[in-house]
Amino acid sequence: MPELSVVIPFFEEEAAVEPLLDELTCVLEGIGRPFEVIAVDDGSRDRTFERLARSHERDGRVRVVRLRRNFGQTAALAAGFAEVRGEIVITMDGDLQNDPAVLPDMLKKLDEGEGFDLVSGWRRERQDATLTRVLPSRIANSIISRVTEVQLHDYGCGLKVYRTMIVRELRLYGEMHRFLPAIAADLGARVCEMPVPHRPRTLGRSKYGLSRSLRVVLDLLTVKFIADFSTRPMQIFGRWGLLIATAGTALLAWLGFERIVRGVPLGGRPIVLLAIVLVLSGVQFVTFGLLGEMLARSWHESQGKPIYSIRERRG
Repeated sequence: MPELSVVIPFFEEEAAVEPLLDELTCVLEGIGRPFEVIAVDDGSRDRTFERLARSHERDGRVRVVRLRRNFGQTAALAAGFAEVRGEIVITMDGDLQNDPAVLPDMLKKLDEGEGFDLVSGWRRERQDATLTRVLPSRIANSIISRVTEVQLHDYGCGLKVYRTMIVRELRLYGEMHRFLPAIAADLGARVCEMPVPHRPRTLGRSKYGLSRSLRVVLDLLTVKFIADFSTRPMQIFGRWGLLIATAGTALLAWLGFERIVRGVPLGGRPIVLLAIVLVLSGVQFVTFGLLGEMLARSWHESQGKPIYSIRERRG
């Protein structure tokens, strides 16, 4: 059985397949631990799968998973995670920009001190276009770190090392692959970061651009909500609902005093409509919270999904 499982998503990277796998295999053999490489072809339309199949025929330690169409990097990683058999899972990109030579150091980092559960790479000297890739990435990393409260310089680096117990608990969908450290930390994982080399792209073309920024923001909101309120939605909806409803009720009381005691006419005043909208909106928010609580309970009970994560057992 392998000790190390390397998961690599490929999407139309035919020219990089053989150089990457040859270089990676050489590094892994030098580590001296049994390993497997799980290459996931994410619906490539070029000869990527053909090259991967050829690599598998040459070396049985290279396993290939071919998806029916292009589902995206998150789905490709999830498909690879479902296949791993090792105690430690390594992920990296299939474009040759990640340097496998750093893997021995990352594995040592995983066992440093009391031991980490996830070591995330930090492309400190990133070899990409500054305006379209590096600057937007730095802004996004700053926002993600602040919102999730998991401080990392580089959430987008594909080079990561996990303990398999953490990978087994991850539930991925959408574009969640970029938030894996935050999701893992929410499960109680010890997360750290270390600088890794980053090489300029010499083959193929980048699949990322500014168009993904909006999806990052939307998925960030999802991650934050799931991390903080998935088991207690009333805490967010109910809190805002009570606040809004209280403001609307106070405004209606003041308007009633104005009309009844002081005789001030209210007809045609927009503030009356505002007060009514606030009360109704507050009631709706509280109702959303109650419905969310019912859905959360139904989900956890029907799926047998625990609301905690055990690090280890003894005895």
